[in-house]
Amino acid sequence: MLDLSQGFERYDPVWRAAKPYMRARKNDVHIPLSFAWAAQLLETYTEADRDICLLAILLHDIGWHSIDMQDIIEKGFSGPNMLQSDVRYLHEEEGVRLGTEVLRSTAWDDATIDAVCEIIDGHDTRPDPRHLNDRIVRDADKLWRFDVTGIAVACDWFKLTPGAYAERLEDQKDKLETEAGRQFAAQTLAASRNTLMLHVL
Repeated sequence: MLDLSQGFERYDPVWRAAKPYMRARKNDVHIPLSFAWAAQLLETYTEADRDICLLAILLHDIGWHSIDMQDIIEKGFSGPNMLQSDVRYLHEEEGVRLGTEVLRSTAWDDATIDAVCEIIDGHDTRPDPRHLNDRIVRDADKLWRFDVTGIAVACDWFKLTPGAYAERLEDQKDKLETEAGRQFAAQTLAASRNTLMLHVL
């Protein structure tokens, strides 16, 4: 994983402005990890827009702040149509609203704000990505799940053991949007299975 302590300082004001919205649903863990995955993907897909991708992944889930945690888990993380649940659409709408406020307060231009919000609005619910920036953000949003931390957090959301959640991830790893994302998912899941002793637990 890339060292994010250098070269990413231009985004620090956005992190600080978004911080009040990041505790919901453990997003203060999920979002930094996803940001690191976006940065990693951008090393491969250099033609993508770095600012748009990194700002979009940084802000994509802050809309969960506006939704009750019980509703998030009961309505947004269960059932066969959970990705089209009302709370999923609401968190995207709120993400656009809060993301716009954060970006304006940190002096980003209107074109950047529009491009970032176009990705946020539909990152979970839109069936297909619209462009490379969208594909990178979607993959970065998912890649954290394959690491030990993501498995530890998400298996509680879905009320599964780490082993059962890892089996779910086996089905998901080949469905990421980019070739690099699929490779990262497979490699990371294999390492996580080894670390968590899932061959015996």
